[in-house]
Amino acid sequence: MRVLGIDPGLTRCGVGIVDGTVGRPPTLVAVGVVRTDASLDVASRLMEIAAGLDEWFDTYRPDAVAIERVFAQHNLGSVIDTAQASGVAALVGARRGLPVAYHTPTEVKAAVTGSGGAEKVQVGVMVARILRLDSPPRPADAADALALAICHAWRGGHTNRYAAAAAEARRKR
Repeated sequence: MRVLGIDPGLTRCGVGIVDGTVGRPPTLVAVGVVRTDASLDVASRLMEIAAGLDEWFDTYRPDAVAIERVFAQHNLGSVIDTAQASGVAALVGARRGLPVAYHTPTEVKAAVTGSGGAEKVQVGVMVARILRLDSPPRPADAADALALAICHAWRGGHTNRYAAAAAEARRKR
């Protein structure tokens, strides 16, 4: 299964793709970020994110999309920006008929490091180790996107029984 992990952000949207299945080490396909210019209005930036993600989807043809679930931060403006970028990412995947799943940061950290309280540096180190890379991907948004993709692949492409049922229904259509 090819999973596209997305760490949503308005300035830097991390993107990472792995091929993987339950019980096997995943392999790196591609990693990077979609960037937007902070001087643009929010709507234009969201359009740039959509266009950038469309290129990733067209180039790498993922089977599933894993997006980091937005969590409450102290900076409400940052949460809103991240939530909007997350929505755009989900829309781009859904328009292609792909299953879109959300994973919490704690869930992803636990999947790749064994601890839901791991620091960003630990996540990057473990992503590099899991994918047999010489060093953690940079910036951290890219490493986080790969961690999302790894988490999703290792969970068999779904986050819970409802997602599994939805995936099965799509296969039958």
